[in-house]
Amino acid sequence: MPKVENLLLPLEEMLAAGLHIGTRIKTRDMEQYIYRVRPDGLFILNIGKTDEKIRMAAKFVAKFDSERVLVVSSRIYGKTPIEKFCELTRALSMIGRFMPGLISNPLQRRHAEPQLVLATDPRADFQALKESTSAGVPVIALCDTDNGFAGVDLAIPVNNKGRRALAMIYWLLARQVLRERGELPADGTITATVDDFETKLAAIAPRVGGEL
Repeated sequence: MPKVENLLLPLEEMLAAGLHIGTRIKTRDMEQYIYRVRPDGLFILNIGKTDEKIRMAAKFVAKFDSERVLVVSSRIYGKTPIEKFCELTRALSMIGRFMPGLISNPLQRRHAEPQLVLATDPRADFQALKESTSAGVPVIALCDTDNGFAGVDLAIPVNNKGRRALAMIYWLLARQVLRERGELPADGTITATVDDFETKLAAIAPRVGGEL
């Protein structure tokens, strides 16, 4: 890992959560964020770039009214991280299947009019990105090495599939958003822990053929 300083958390903690562990696939969009490839073929992300983009994303989120920020995840592992993030930042959440028309159709029962969408995985959350793009709503997305940037305005290079990694990234984002809003001091922290943000396996109902 390249030398990085003044990270939001000690490097060891970020590495322990697996934020840097990518997939065995890399896209042209993500090449700029890849540090190296391991002998087993997994691409490794540059944690310094991840840290930089977390800070940029938090500044952007803080510019919007909290109730106009919509956080989405069709991945089960995103459930608890998003719930805790939205609880602390007062953003709106859409967990599970993104119902077509949620943004684009005013007659949809749960119709939302966000000014910003935060997506957990551009590929899994493609419907949210499609509708956001059509409505001119900017999108921040957690992007792994196998993701492209179509429909993404600000990418955070990170492992977006690991249970611990998702807990850590949403914990860091929540804390940094509150700092940017002035609800926490510049070096302040939140009472919730990364463990509180992690989806517990016991809480996940068995799925057949489903993707976590």
